[in-house]
Amino acid sequence: MSGIRDRDTKPEWLVRRALHARGFRYRLHARELPGRPDIVLPRHRAVVFVHGCFWHGHDCRYFRLPSTRPEFWANKIARNQSNDTRASALLSEAGWRVAIVWECAVRDRRRDIDAVADALAQWLHGESAIWEIRG
Repeated sequence: MSGIRDRDTKPEWLVRRALHARGFRYRLHARELPGRPDIVLPRHRAVVFVHGCFWHGHDCRYFRLPSTRPEFWANKIARNQSNDTRASALLSEAGWRVAIVWECAVRDRRRDIDAVADALAQWLHGESAIWEIRG
């Protein structure tokens, strides 16, 4: 991969690097918050979840239910989605703003991480409570 480390292509790393380059400072995986958000921006009272399309059952080309043990996987993914909904609701009730960046929005080289990060930065500077970007 021409000298690029594997972790540098993971969606969470791409989002974190892009936010940091725009001057945002954050905490990672705050255990005291519901759902343990991937990125916590206390100054903006905002959290960012970077959801993997498979693990969170996103309706995109990256999600396909495995043919082996489909019942297990369907239950597992439904549980993950339920946990996501509950965590977002609890965070909102506690006064946190919630953003969700889906893996498909940043995964492909064709995707423009800068455009995603600019939109996320605009949301962070705004007042909207919930924001989501999908591929």
